[in-house]
Amino acid sequence: MKKLIEKLLHQWEWKPKSSYNFTLPDDATNTPLAPEEEKKQKTAIYASLDVNLEYIKTKFNTMINSDIVIREFTLSARNRQYKAFLLFIDGMVDSKLINDFILNPLMLRNNANSYQGTQDRIISEAVTNNITVRRVKHFNMIEYISQCLLPQNNIKQNSTFEEIISGVNAGNCALFIDTLSIAFQIEVKGFQQRSVDKPNNEIVIKGPHEAFVENIRINSSLLRRIINNESLIIENVEIGEITQTKCALCYVKEIANDDLVAEVRFRLNNISVDSLLSSGQLEQLIINDNQIGVPEVITTERPDKATKYLLQGRVVVLVNGAPYAMIMPATLIDFMSSPEDTNLKPYFGNFLRFIRCIAAFFTLLLPGLYIAVTSFHQEILPTELLFSILGARENVPFPIIFEILIMEISFELIREAGLRVPSPIGPTIRYCRCFGVRTSGCRC
Repeated sequence: MKKLIEKLLHQWEWKPKSSYNFTLPDDATNTPLAPEEEKKQKTAIYASLDVNLEYIKTKFNTMINSDIVIREFTLSARNRQYKAFLLFIDGMVDSKLINDFILNPLMLRNNANSYQGTQDRIISEAVTNNITVRRVKHFNMIEYISQCLLPQNNIKQNSTFEEIISGVNAGNCALFIDTLSIAFQIEVKGFQQRSVDKPNNEIVIKGPHEAFVENIRINSSLLRRIINNESLIIENVEIGEITQTKCALCYVKEIANDDLVAEVRFRLNNISVDSLLSSGQLEQLIINDNQIGVPEVITTERPDKATKYLLQGRVVVLVNGAPYAMIMPATLIDFMSSPEDTNLKPYFGNFLRFIRCIAAFFTLLLPGLYIAVTSFHQEILPTELLFSILGARENVPFPIIFEILIMEISFELIREAGLRVPSPIGPTIRYCRCFGVRTSGCRC
């Protein structure tokens, strides 16, 4: 029976064929696209206003969304009427700009849109031998609206819905006009944002008192205001399939290394994520796989510090929605420096850096040195100090290593509690370690 089963298994054993028969379609262009390629294809704007309106209503779910505004109106141009509509998000635009500089010139009659005459404009005219020669410029509706009817400083012409939707989500408004296969994207941002304030974490006595905010354009203007030179390059990069977060790659052209700029640009353009919400998330996506944990990027909230590193040839990356700038690459001495060192005398600034290096040395190695000395090399301690340590640890039932670990964890717990505890109940739980109550004369 066993031999029969082995024989059957041997007969059923699958073996690869030597040849396979398959055919390719004659027209390879008609093959269906992969889902990722279908997402990359962009939808062109239609010439019919009704089709565009229906597409926008479906895309923005206007039956559910309460902040999506579609303003339909009739546009007057050269004594002709055209149907049009505006698309914007309530709360992200300035209504006064829309009323005064978009709806008013387009809807009301004025010298520009009530021109009497033919649809063609005569540029020049000359008469020779009773023959009139005229140079006529044909009427262009797109050029006429953008140059004559819209007195706005920033207008873009987009031919795809994806570009229009991205601009509307950023705070612009979109103008669709019947018979035109393009739409106008007009900048009318008016949402509330935090003003430039003092830095909270990197406080200095001598130096500027300005900090980055959550708006990427304000942050880039702070850098450009300090570096008053056209060599400062600020490139825009969008990261995130869903959020499409705007990032800015900043560097000084004549100072920064081209290979460094190309490497940072390559890493930013090859990030494939659904969302990007903070600069810390971006930092984790672009740094190398470092098992030791040595930081490779400096994060700062001060424009003057970012500017100083830009002038040293570094690259700065700004993220929209994050009040921090990332400086790359980072070296060890950068973490021992302070923005105030630039405003101090060289000798005193170097002395402070030396003090910080000693503090970092003790911070990293003091627990290990304490364990090594008290456990294995007690002879290097003075006798009185050794007796004091032994007397203090006489009633402690734990070994030294366990005691150090408890101390380190306790410090982390205190730090987390100070950061995470809500401010109304924070003062309630801050008691004196000596007496168990809060006192003004606590000496612990």
